[in-house]
Amino acid sequence: MVVVTGQNKVSGNPDDAMSSSDAEDDFQEPATPTATQAGQALPLLPQQFPEVVPLNVGGMFFTTRLSTLRRYEDTMLAAMFSGRHYIPTDAEGRYFIDRDGTYFGDILNFLRSGDLPPRERVRSVYKEAQYYSIGPLLDNLEDIQPLKGEKVRQAFLGLMPYYKDHLERIVEIAKLRAMQRKARFAKLKVCVFKEEMPITPYECPHFNSLRFERSESEPKLFEHHCEVDVSFGPWEAVADVYDLLHCIVTDLSARGIAVDHQCIGVCDKHLIHHYYCKRPIYEFKITWW
Repeated sequence: MVVVTGQNKVSGNPDDAMSSSDAEDDFQEPATPTATQAGQALPLLPQQFPEVVPLNVGGMFFTTRLSTLRRYEDTMLAAMFSGRHYIPTDAEGRYFIDRDGTYFGDILNFLRSGDLPPRERVRSVYKEAQYYSIGPLLDNLEDIQPLKGEKVRQAFLGLMPYYKDHLERIVEIAKLRAMQRKARFAKLKVCVFKEEMPITPYECPHFNSLRFERSESEPKLFEHHCEVDVSFGPWEAVADVYDLLHCIVTDLSARGIAVDHQCIGVCDKHLIHHYYCKRPIYEFKITWW
């Protein structure tokens, strides 16, 4: 009797007969199918979750209801626990999310009862809400401090030409000078001015008339670059020079850069007639260690 496998046809030809070793080879365990073969053969079944879900978020353990994770449909958590995606479990059977779990409790508290985090954690929870795509939480956080104030501040900075580029220039210049001099700190001059037209104080009454009655070629007589490393301005807003200085220091400090500044005078460059540049000049001191 001849044994055949697969789609081979039974043949009475003795030359087609197989040895016992050949037959044994044909009945060995089949190789693991490829993903394509598996997908064509048996589709994966949806993952089933218990009503009470144990979680391991980056090594921190939480327990919540499945309905809480699915509270808002258009979130990453709702998609993860919809059954359409496979979530691995740890040795104890907890569903594992590979994310820092420090602020995950604040995420759950909002999903459970709409609770918002205290002010000192708002920025950090906001980043987590962005990761998990929880739109309602993002909207709520944006309406409270400090994020609400940050929106106002960014609206002001949006009026400032090349603000971020100038910040980068301050950092690069300070780093280069400190490295060249092998020093712990570096100093540089920064001009911050709100008004485009520089004037002398005793000529203020004539300022408006000169501004609007000049010929088209005369503005170039007033245009110049102060002898500084970086210059911010001009801008049109209620916020003044001190407000912009606060923004500069705040954004540099947020990057871990220690900075001090003080006004060291004005440009005082002669422009035309009795007009001199009165833009304030500040000395910035960047300390690296």
